[in-house]
Amino acid sequence: MTNHARIYIAGHRGLVGSAIVRKLRAQGYDNLLLRTHAELDLANQKATDAFFAEETPEYVFLAAAKVGGILANNTRPAEFIHENLAIQTNVIDAAYRNGVKRLLFLGSSCIYPRDCPQPIKEEYLLTGPLEPTNRPYALAKIAGIEMCWSYNRQYGTKYLSVMPTNLYGPGDNYDLDSSHVIPALIRKFHEARISGASEVVVWGTGTPRREFLYSDDMADACVYLMTQSDAGFDNLLQSFGDKAPLINIGAGEDITIAELAQMIAKVVEYDGEIVFDTSKPDGTMRKLMDNSFINALGWRNQMPLRSGLKQAYQNFLNTKLLYK
Repeated sequence: MTNHARIYIAGHRGLVGSAIVRKLRAQGYDNLLLRTHAELDLANQKATDAFFAEETPEYVFLAAAKVGGILANNTRPAEFIHENLAIQTNVIDAAYRNGVKRLLFLGSSCIYPRDCPQPIKEEYLLTGPLEPTNRPYALAKIAGIEMCWSYNRQYGTKYLSVMPTNLYGPGDNYDLDSSHVIPALIRKFHEARISGASEVVVWGTGTPRREFLYSDDMADACVYLMTQSDAGFDNLLQSFGDKAPLINIGAGEDITIAELAQMIAKVVEYDGEIVFDTSKPDGTMRKLMDNSFINALGWRNQMPLRSGLKQAYQNFLNTKLLYK
């Protein structure tokens, strides 16, 4: 992937997409193709086809998706499965028909069974029932993995899927109706500190364990994989044999939601009480990724969680006017 290659980052304003753009620019890539949702609706097949035909990208990072936490997934399941299926189907097919050299499809750790062994290996995909609260989203992402694999087998494309653990960082979504746990807690604790509230209510029992990866670390892993030599990338795809071309990307350790809440409270300097609403769903009890595959390729994450949370909070302070 030369510095002047035509690289399309789908979803470049999102948490992961914006981090990928930062990483590519820092490494000297100067021909990035970027379109906002207003400029290009990837759920629209005709518009997607026209974009690929006109711009002919050589490499594609498919980070565009409809995402959200438990509340959003529970209340808008039809939107999550429909929009994600449409986006990935249009992009993957258009990439094939317009000669894209490599494509990286980003999924989510929720693709794995709710109760599979820990840490979660790539081979555990489709070995058990999914977590009901985000099943529509997970099924869409599983379809994307299968689509990449199917195109590779039938058309000789070079598509790779990566499954990140729970992500956070600059450009996160702090809307309480659709955000994930870290941005939601950052906002809740910040607003409680400003208002002088005596307590902050956190959904669930606080006992589920979660692994968290800073978005710039995720971007580093994505660019690391996509910038392998031609021989290296071919060997990587061939190494999967009769398994899906799927790689976990995580931090290698997890903490409870209760521990996370306490850590964020300290970062925000909130000293009130933390109350857990046990009437609300916990979701999957544990999701720790097995990262041995990508670690063996030479990549490891760099950002410690506490340091990452401090940077995430500073990002929230810089953008919180958007969420009044």
